[in-house]
Amino acid sequence: MSQLTTHVLDTSAGIPAPGIAVTLFVLQEKEWLQLAAGITNSDGRVNNLWEEGSSLPHGLYKLHFDTQEYFERNFTASFFPFVEIAFYINSHAHYHVPLLLSPFAYSTYRGS
Repeated sequence: MSQLTTHVLDTSAGIPAPGIAVTLFVLQEKEWLQLAAGITNSDGRVNNLWEEGSSLPHGLYKLHFDTQEYFERNFTASFFPFVEIAFYINSHAHYHVPLLLSPFAYSTYRGS
């Protein structure tokens, strides 16, 4: 399993959110540099944002979720065209960063 995983749940529909583009960035010298990208699968998960067995260096990262296309595909008006979640990686542990999403709200937490 990758050191970093994520998944998106559409809490308004009570289902996983497939087809959402997710991009991983790291902050280096005051600039966000793209490291990886993926798309949520039918279970709303991106399990391979980073190479399996390889650790991310300690630092400040963010995940960018392109939520607008998802809601447009589902004919749903939404307030957020994208969601960005910034977080620190400061160990070689597994990091799971889920997104609980609805058209007018979202939340997240550090999962396991």
